[in-house]
Amino acid sequence: MKYLDLQDGHKLVLPPHGALPPTVHVFDADSVDAMNVALAAGRPLLVRGEPGTGKSQLARAAAVALGRAFASTVIDARTESRDLLWSYDAVTRLAEAQVQGALKDKDETAVRESLREERYLAPGPLWWTFDWTSAREQAEKVGAVLRTAPEEWRAEDGTVLLIDEIDKADSSVPNGLLECLGLGLFTCPGGRVVARSSKVRPLVVVTTNEERALPDAFLRRCMVLQLGWPEKQDDLVAALVRRGRAHFEKLPEDLLKEAAVLLARDRGRVVKQGLFPPGGAEYLDLLRSVDEMAPGDKAEQKRLLARVSRFALDKHPPEPRW
Repeated sequence: MKYLDLQDGHKLVLPPHGALPPTVHVFDADSVDAMNVALAAGRPLLVRGEPGTGKSQLARAAAVALGRAFASTVIDARTESRDLLWSYDAVTRLAEAQVQGALKDKDETAVRESLREERYLAPGPLWWTFDWTSAREQAEKVGAVLRTAPEEWRAEDGTVLLIDEIDKADSSVPNGLLECLGLGLFTCPGGRVVARSSKVRPLVVVTTNEERALPDAFLRRCMVLQLGWPEKQDDLVAALVRRGRAHFEKLPEDLLKEAAVLLARDRGRVVKQGLFPPGGAEYLDLLRSVDEMAPGDKAEQKRLLARVSRFALDKHPPEPRW
């Protein structure tokens, strides 16, 4: 089993992945330790924290650092636990059965073969995570979307799965994953059993924005990492500047700090109102906008920062004056 051997502050450039653009991730010591413990215990890693703290990117960065294939899925209110395992096109199967029944002189054996459940079964993200090879074969058979793995990757190198925003779903989703994640296998329609490889354990990273409480039974089976921002303003500004420097090496230090101070002040005001505060995502969006609009022009960048910062940071209506 290969573990992460990275120092606090290690910077890793992440290549494009599907629709995700190239970016940079900076590891911290707690994240490295948490992922290694999850790998060693064979448990999912639940990552808590507000949006913009890097929860989702952490899984992608772990896959690159470990040389693993990466799969991801975003949960919404309509997601069911079986959607993470497989999808079954019962409507198409029924339609084709009706067509077959309307045709004459059809061989019964051939009809049964053409209507086998496996012919309408597409692999879900956990299938890819447990057994990438059979998932690819099944996807090719049914014309499903193929996931891509790094060049020269082998199945024994392992996988990382990101289950993003699990708190969006009903509690039946995490509860429905308990047996699958615990046993490392599940059964598909038609009786096919998909089991994870015994050679290397997958790393399953689950994120939550705390919009809904997760079942205790699910929490007990997870390692948990809490990501957040420092509460003291000076510490928050320093943390933001470090992140900004990792992404925008050419921007001047005073600009990075000024943007961080603006965010810290706005964040403190919003928290006092009991509203959701801006964070790392807004900070990087602001820096990216200034960098794109005035590349290399430090004076114009400072003027822009003062003029446009409110568009990135002010997310809530102003307080009423009466």
